[in-house]
Amino acid sequence: MGTPQIDRRFFLTRVGVLGALAAAGTVVPGAARAVTSGSPTDPLVDVVAKLLAEIARDTINGLAVFVAPGPDAYSRTQGTPRQEPGAMEAKTPDFLIESLDNYVPLPDQVATAVGRALANGLADVPIVVPNGLPLVTNGLLADLDDAIKLLLRNDAALPLSVVIALLLNSQAVRVDPGSAAGAHLSPFSRLSFAKKAEVFELLEQADPQLVGSIDAELPEPLQGTTSGIMRFIAGALLEFSVFGTFCEWSTFDAAGLTVTERPVGWDLTKYDPGSMDGWDEFKGYYQGRQKVSAR
Repeated sequence: MGTPQIDRRFFLTRVGVLGALAAAGTVVPGAARAVTSGSPTDPLVDVVAKLLAEIARDTINGLAVFVAPGPDAYSRTQGTPRQEPGAMEAKTPDFLIESLDNYVPLPDQVATAVGRALANGLADVPIVVPNGLPLVTNGLLADLDDAIKLLLRNDAALPLSVVIALLLNSQAVRVDPGSAAGAHLSPFSRLSFAKKAEVFELLEQADPQLVGSIDAELPEPLQGTTSGIMRFIAGALLEFSVFGTFCEWSTFDAAGLTVTERPVGWDLTKYDPGSMDGWDEFKGYYQGRQKVSAR
């Protein structure tokens, strides 16, 4: 990493932005213009935030099929296509994004620390930038770098799903530098099934380089807890993917307290709702009893 411009290129490669630009042919306005407002409302920052959201959804697609593959393109890319429906048909990515952004109990201090570690580019973790990435001007490199770091350092600017996706992508490029470019928008979604497992191994086994980068960004009371936090994140991502695929979330009608159509999980488990109507004895008070007393 000889110059700041090379550092920026490595950083943008790690989080999947350069690969996404190559895959999508995205044109980012404001090239050779520094992000001067220092605010997430800057027009270029808004464009980059939308690009990161697209990368995040693509990453979550790759995560969902890692747990429940199906006949979709992401499952084919990881080498485990199946004829029966899987996570994509169950709308598991929607469930994951909704859960990460609104329900996962990850403290803001931790999410911010992960974002800041990413904003620093995990500079102590070397990578190889593969061929096939777009050649961009130094000015655009600087603008993209400034915009993304501004978002990552602002704990209110990016939803948790984006931060988690960028974390997965940063480790995907480390596991396989070639994943920085190719099909799909995100490095993680370009990995084989075995390589995705290596990413989770890095998270679950408290990889010292990753842990050190994040731990340095945590406030004093939380320093030293990164290993447990990474294991929690890795486990939660897999568990939520399973739950989202096999539950009735995508077809549940909250107003009517019923499902609008047969969920994918029911087909995968061969569940027959007609066989589980319950027992009459358990409706209301058992055997007509109105109260109980301790003896």
